Formats: sequence, structure tokens, C-alpha cells
Amino acid sequence: MTATWDPSLVGPDLVQLTRDLGEPGRDLVILAEGNTSARLPDGRVVVKASGSSMRTATAEDFVVVDVDPLVELVRDPRSTQADLTAALDAGEHDGRRRRASIETLVHVAAQAFAPVPFVAHTHPTAVVGLLASVHAATAWDRHVYSDEAVVIGRPLFVPYAQPGVKLGRVYLEGLTRHWETWGELPQLVLLGNHGIVAHAPSAAGVEGVSQMAVKGALVRSAAYAAGGVAPLPTESVDEFFARDDIEERRRSLAGGTA
Repeated sequence: MTATWDPSLVGPDLVQLTRDLGEPGRDLVILAEGNTSARLPDGRVVVKASGSSMRTATAEDFVVVDVDPLVELVRDPRSTQADLTAALDAGEHDGRRRRASIETLVHVAAQAFAPVPFVAHTHPTAVVGLLASVHAATAWDRHVYSDEAVVIGRPLFVPYAQPGVKLGRVYLEGLTRHWETWGELPQLVLLGNHGIVAHAPSAAGVEGVSQMAVKGALVRSAAYAAGGVAPLPTESVDEFFARDDIEERRRSLAGGTA
């Protein structure tokens, strides 16, 4: 079985992160939108269950999934959405069907490249507004202020695909290109007409990346309204990334070892 239900494996930091990102005032998700995950020591991933609200999540609102079978499912061109639905099903417990989120594939895809302790997928209104605009594919091509470069590094844009197997395939392809180009996973992934995915070594890091994505969207929207974006010079950003003090700050803000 690819998916199992075991609340004892759900850490309090994951539950708290989920509830914090689900706060209505932050406008990151509404209703049952969004999902979070954490990697277990044995390599499996704990991901929010389908239909559960982030704001009121408890340990019972998560499902444990095996990474390798799901990555193989995505890579197999014969796989269908029905295959994925079956793979995410952890069965019925306490009178309720427990199934991992339909967007679980964006959580396990990163694990195919490197161990990722925490992943969060949300739908911030400010960001989705730009990702549903004519600027979607290019809005984050260049950084617009220094702290954005520090916190989110080099983001990845993935064009819209229907959530499920189709999104999983496009998403995995995007991560592969990014990994081959930069030798690292993006801390922020921008999903066209959809939302964002944040990767980080800590819950605080995921939260920081998500917040900075929202601020970046608001800055860009204001700049477009004022006549257009004047991005930071590329050579200046490259030099910025190469500085030891900036690399140290990036690791610290992401929740890694400074």
C-alpha cells in the first residue's frame, strides 16, 4: 500500500505550520485549499489529507505516503488519474475515508532530487492574481528587491496543468530542468493560474518563503500599475548570490545551519 493513516507519525511542528498558513487573515488559502508535508526519517512523507482545512488541521488530517512508488507513477506515461487516486487512498478510519491530497505529487517530486524536510503549497490571492495574468511566465524572471533574492533565491515557474497526474508530470519536468541548470531545488515554485510551492529545511523557512512570495507579488503589482517593473541588474544579483555573508543569511532564514 502506497498510503497509510497513522496520526502518531504527524509531528506538532507540521500541524502548527499548517494551521498558521491557514489563518484567514493571511489570505493564503480558503476552505480546504492548500496542503503541507514533512519528510519522515525513513524517507516517507506525511501530507495533508484531501478535503481537510489547513486552519483546523489536527494530526488526524494527514496521510503518510511512500515516495518512490508515486514518483514511478508520475514517470510512467501509462498512469491515469484513477491510478493516482487509488495510490493516495489510505482506507477508511473512524468512519471517514482518508486520502492524501490530490496535489501530493508536488510534495513527493522534490524528494526525488534531495531530502526536503518541509513543503507547503498555498494559493495566495496576491500571487495567483499575477499568475493568472499576461505576466505570469515572466513576472519572477528577475528579482525586484534584495531581500527577495536572499529568501527565495531563484524561483521556478511551472505552466498550468490540471491538478493530479498532469500537474505531477509538468512539475517533475520543471524541477528536473531547474536541478540540471542550478544544481539545487528551487525554494519557491510558481504554478501558473494556481499557486505556489515552498521548500525549506524548517517549518519557519517554508513560512518565510511563502510570505516573501506574497510580498514580491504585491511589489510587482504596484510596479506594473506605476508603469512597469524596473528589476535589479542581473550582474548585481549574481554577485550578491556569490557573497559568503549572503549565502549564510539565506541558510539562516531558510531554517538551515548558518
